[in-house]
Amino acid sequence: MDRIVILCSSESATGFRLAGASVVESSQDQAGDQLAELIRSNRYGLIAVDQGILEDPVRASERVMRGRTLPILVPISGVAQSFSASQDLRGYLGRLVRETIGFDIKL
Repeated sequence: MDRIVILCSSESATGFRLAGASVVESSQDQAGDQLAELIRSNRYGLIAVDQGILEDPVRASERVMRGRTLPILVPISGVAQSFSASQDLRGYLGRLVRETIGFDIKL
C-alpha cells in the first residue's frame, strides 16, 4: 500500500505520466466511482484527485473511507482551476518556453 496514484482528466494525464506518476484517467461522471474503486483496492497509500473532475474528493469518499486511515486523499488543482478566466494560458506557456529554452515558439 505504498503506491501513489493520480485520478485526473485526460488533459492532465499526459503531464503526470511524463513525470513518472501512475495515472487513472476519469471524467466528471465516473470520478466518484473510480475513486471508491481505488480506495477499496487497498493498493494505494496516497491518491491525488484533480478537482476539475471531483471538486471535493474527501466528501465524495466519506462512506468508503469510514474506518480507514489510508489512503490519504490529496485534492489538486486541475488546469482550469489553476488559471482564472482573466489569465492568459497561452501567454504563460509562451513565457515559460522562452525562459526555458531562450527563444519563442509559436503555440
